[in-house]
Amino acid sequence: MGDDTRAEIRLAYAADATVIARIHLASRAATMPYLPPQKRSPAQVTRWVEDVLLKECHIWVAVRDAVVLGYAALGGNVLEHLYLRPDARRQGVGTLLLDEVRRHSPDGVLLHVFQQNTDARAFYERHGFTVLDTSDGSQNMEHLPDMTLRWAPNDVTR
Repeated sequence: MGDDTRAEIRLAYAADATVIARIHLASRAATMPYLPPQKRSPAQVTRWVEDVLLKECHIWVAVRDAVVLGYAALGGNVLEHLYLRPDARRQGVGTLLLDEVRRHSPDGVLLHVFQQNTDARAFYERHGFTVLDTSDGSQNMEHLPDMTLRWAPNDVTR
């Protein structure tokens, strides 16, 4: 990918809430068809972004030509969310967002991923994350088997 197509990473603004919600919904629908149908409306998801994510997490967005392509939300040392527009996948955008998260996480990053989400698991493993634990899903909202992954700065050569 040439520099002219490279996305810029910036902190999210409150005005980004609607587009973050759209990306969240579109990405989950496109990449995780095994999830139960979404029960929340786009307006409800936007309110969740405004009232929860933007208040409790550091959120970065990837922007190219004034278009938000994806976002990453970091709560403490936990990568709560990293979602991309379906048409922005496999262009290095996720890596740029993950690199930003890691820059702000000197002690490492934890995340949870569904065991069925093999694309996400492979992405994180390529970026130095290792499996800490697996569960039957009884503790997550979707009740699907998941995994806890961890990246530690000293675990990989950078």
